[in-house]
Amino acid sequence: SSKIRNMEVQSADGITVLEDCIGFSSTKTISRIEEKLKKGGLPDCPDDDIIPSVGNEMGAEAQIRFLKAKLRVTQEDLANVVFECRKKDDENQNLETRLKDTEEENTRLQHTISMQQSRTEKYKVLSQEANKKSERLQQEVIALEKVLQ
Repeated sequence: SSKIRNMEVQSADGITVLEDCIGFSSTKTISRIEEKLKKGGLPDCPDDDIIPSVGNEMGAEAQIRFLKAKLRVTQEDLANVVFECRKKDDENQNLETRLKDTEEENTRLQHTISMQQSRTEKYKVLSQEANKKSERLQQEVIALEKVLQ
């Protein structure tokens, strides 16, 4: 992800070229391939599916144009993937922020619940004491009424 974020888009000979922070350049790679083609130094690879079988009948210039077109399509695909990765990274950042906020809210609510439970226990004790006192006072009232009669 950090490598993708460090990529810069440049334009060379009408081809979009992505360069990463290491210094890779597809224009340099293309130049090296062109030099090897001119020298006849590229080995024939029957398993190579970059250039279809009719590519053997194509001239060097046509092969270069074909490879440049293929490169352009691949770079567009890469740019789309990079865009999607950045979009997903942004979405992940937003979700992480929301998660952090939710966790903080959860912690705050847990603290509030704890305080409310302790208050509830306190009021239960006070209520029980008040009920006991009320019962004693009622018994005193009954005793006093008997005394008065």
